[in-house]
Amino acid sequence: MTTASAPSTRSRRNRRAEILEAAAELFAARGFHGVSIEDIGAAVGVSGPALYRHFDGKDALLSEMLLDVSSRLRESAVAVATSSPDPRQTLDALLDVQITFALEQPALITVHDRELGNVPEPQRRQIRRLQRLYVEEWVTVLAELHPSCPAARLRAATHAVFGLLNSTPHSAGELPAGEMRPLLHAMARSAIDAAVKAH
Repeated sequence: MTTASAPSTRSRRNRRAEILEAAAELFAARGFHGVSIEDIGAAVGVSGPALYRHFDGKDALLSEMLLDVSSRLRESAVAVATSSPDPRQTLDALLDVQITFALEQPALITVHDRELGNVPEPQRRQIRRLQRLYVEEWVTVLAELHPSCPAARLRAATHAVFGLLNSTPHSAGELPAGEMRPLLHAMARSAIDAAVKAH
């Protein structure tokens, strides 16, 4: 029974991921209120009502989308922070995590920026909490590198770096990813250096 159910579980997970990806693209292009369940179903080749086997509705779909990406970013940061004792290497790895997200998921950045207010309050609090924890992983590493810099300044610098890196919905396509990645990395490191030197 376990062997038979495993492929079904994987298939369901894959279908949910496919739905989330399609919905992110549609929400980014048309806005949350400009997309119907039927639109999302058509994008993944199923009827709109069939989506209710996976999600209770658009609100639930949007909530899971933003909870999922917030959770994955935080988990990646924790994994990076615990894998290297060298804070310089850890910072570079954290930058790589955020840059990979920014280059590969510009639709999710757009959806988060525009549609977080449409997430029900309990889930919105969870998303915000995960994001705060993600920021604190960065602040902890930066504090090791710059112990004399106040945590509030490091936190502000972290948010500013996210703003720089998450500009990809506007800049994606201007350069190939192979050129964009080192450019974003160098600019982010320069921004951090400027923030701590100005202190």
